[in-house]
Amino acid sequence: MISILSIVFILVVLLAVVIVLSSLYVVRQQSVVIIERFGKYQKLSMSGIHLRLPFGIDHIAARIQLRLLQSEIVVETKTQDNVFVTMNVATQYRVNENNVTDAYYKLMRPEAQIKSYIEDALRSSVPKLTLDELFEKKDEIALEVQKQVAEEMSTYGYIIVKTLITKVEPDAEVKQSMNEINAAQRKRAAAQELAEADKIKIVTAAEAEAEKDRLHGVGIAQQRKAIVDGLADSIKELKESDIGLTEEQIMSILLTNQYLDTLNNFSHTGNSTIFLPASPEGMEDIRAQILSALKAK
Repeated sequence: MISILSIVFILVVLLAVVIVLSSLYVVRQQSVVIIERFGKYQKLSMSGIHLRLPFGIDHIAARIQLRLLQSEIVVETKTQDNVFVTMNVATQYRVNENNVTDAYYKLMRPEAQIKSYIEDALRSSVPKLTLDELFEKKDEIALEVQKQVAEEMSTYGYIIVKTLITKVEPDAEVKQSMNEINAAQRKRAAAQELAEADKIKIVTAAEAEAEKDRLHGVGIAQQRKAIVDGLADSIKELKESDIGLTEEQIMSILLTNQYLDTLNNFSHTGNSTIFLPASPEGMEDIRAQILSALKAK
């Protein structure tokens, strides 16, 4: 039979095990434990294994996470040009390792408090901006809100790491109007580009036509110069031939020949009928008319 001494020994061992188990506790990495003794703050325990007074004398009041936390909120406010917008804001925050007691004892609901500060900061800054300015300065506003909230939350043992405005959504009707305005602007720009292209085509065609006319004129001038030079050479050769013709007679012969060459060219342009004098007297009349015209000039 088991003696009373053995029973006492077993009870003592069991009691010792219970005391040890109730005295040991483990704190996980990136967290701290707040220990209270009889409801009063006693100490902070960092990661690792620790001892405490058993039987509820030392009580684990809270396990505080030191890791980065994120809170996402939605804020509705109005811009300077009376446009209601919905803004999605993400705030990353963590408990200050050097001020864990304030984070636990001074603030009951930190996420709700952060949300209130952010809403207040946005509703005081966004109404100063138009909708276009809000989109352009979104990052600047987020930084300003972060500074304001960080200053307020630091007194409660929290560090605001980053505040991001992830989305700005105007009212549905305003958004549709903005899309229509953007589409109209793009159509107007496209019309201007097309008009500019047509203008370039017209200007290019006009320049080409002008260049064509210029070259045509240069060709005619060169052609006439060649004719004059040819006539001059012919007059010079006839004078040097000693055939007894005066300068006026030589000029008359050459002009009459030029006149006949012109009629010949005229017949090759599609005209099927050319009327010419049938007798030598008719040629004399042509020569006389050319000389008369030459003297008149």
